Amino acid sequence: MTHAHKRNAILALLLLVPAPSIGIYIAAYGSPGTPFAKGFFFACKVWLIALPLLWHFFIDKQPVTLPRPNRKGMAIAAATGTVIFLAIAAGYLLFGHWIDTTLVSTKATEVGLTSPMIYILGAVYWCTVNSLLEEYVWRWFVFTRCEALMPKPLAVAASGLFFTIHHIIALTAYFDWRITVLGSIGVFIGGTTWSWIYLKYRNIYAAYLSHVFADVIIFIIGYKLIFGG
Repeated sequence: MTHAHKRNAILALLLLVPAPSIGIYIAAYGSPGTPFAKGFFFACKVWLIALPLLWHFFIDKQPVTLPRPNRKGMAIAAATGTVIFLAIAAGYLLFGHWIDTTLVSTKATEVGLTSPMIYILGAVYWCTVNSLLEEYVWRWFVFTRCEALMPKPLAVAASGLFFTIHHIIALTAYFDWRITVLGSIGVFIGGTTWSWIYLKYRNIYAAYLSHVFADVIIFIIGYKLIFGG
């Protein structure tokens, strides 16, 4: 790996990794629920999606092609996803009493989750489209930049850490420090697991499948916390 490639990898990480943290901070703390906060959060999401594509095309000068779905790693993805699903469910049963449901409901209302239907529609999007986009960003783009800078095991851990940072900000907005710590550890384990799957199989769809299991149980728990179902 040349010095120029490493310099480009560092620059790419600096331009991308802080974006979701800034967007979530403005949305959750700056002016929650306002058009400005929603627009700024949306702009950060667009940046997350656009930057890797633009970088691939104009900096790496590679043709833009969609990765083809394949079956590599799908069994491991289903197995890890099931373990993560059960671990999150068990964590909620053991530590759910630490959660302030009034605060969660208030924050959900501030960001527009005012009815079960809106929540369900958002959950469907998050569990299908958004989780795939996160694999495209955090596993394909961020992990490969980390891989250019450090040994593969460290790249797995680093990309998992970068994936966790903005989740810490989001968790802090909704929960106390105990849930934030537990949730952050869980996100880090998930992020490193999906980076490992990508490293092993070079397949974002396998990591995506495992990721969906986590999002599904999180939104099931979220529905119960907000609407008492």
